[in-house]
Amino acid sequence: MIETALRLLDEVGLEGLTVRRLAAEFGVQSPALYWHIRTKQQLLDGMADAIILASGMGPLRDEESWQEWLARRARAYRDSLLAHRDGARIVCAAAQLRPATVRMFDEELSAMVDHGFTPALALRTITGITHYVNGFVLQRQVRAERQEPAAPPGERLADLAVRLDGGTSAPLVAALLEGGDPLGEEAFEHGLRAFIDGTAAALLRVSGQQ
Repeated sequence: MIETALRLLDEVGLEGLTVRRLAAEFGVQSPALYWHIRTKQQLLDGMADAIILASGMGPLRDEESWQEWLARRARAYRDSLLAHRDGARIVCAAAQLRPATVRMFDEELSAMVDHGFTPALALRTITGITHYVNGFVLQRQVRAERQEPAAPPGERLADLAVRLDGGTSAPLVAALLEGGDPLGEEAFEHGLRAFIDGTAAALLRVSGQQ
């Protein structure tokens, strides 16, 4: 059922995803689905769980640093969200994940503790990077729904320059010309590196206090 719901999500988006429409995919009436799901929220929880698991949760690999692991985890999670229309909205709407997924999350935290993190810092690190990825993907998917261009075309940059005191030399225009799409790959990697570097600094502070 979850696989069918995710396929339907890709076709109609979150707004078009209803229990009635899902029931129609199975050729049954809506009440028949309530033998399997009690509410739409339960359906969304199951879909979010599937998206999260598809990113490949789990502790660090052998000989993998926590920095490498965190970067790999963040990129895989981003790709899993982007694999489905409104993927970020689905995950953000989740109220409860399956116990097996929560246990796997706890295993990740345990592995981080083994690498010098306190339990609190490990939790803040994972939730922080998750919020970063959720927000980044959400903005990309909202833009895609609006069918906005991936980067400001020349005419929009020229119009922007006219409205700024510095013209084409204004920092905003220069930044867009130099850095490209604020929601592109380079922007994502910049934020990811900044987060990992900041976490490394926090870990050093914690280690010095122990």
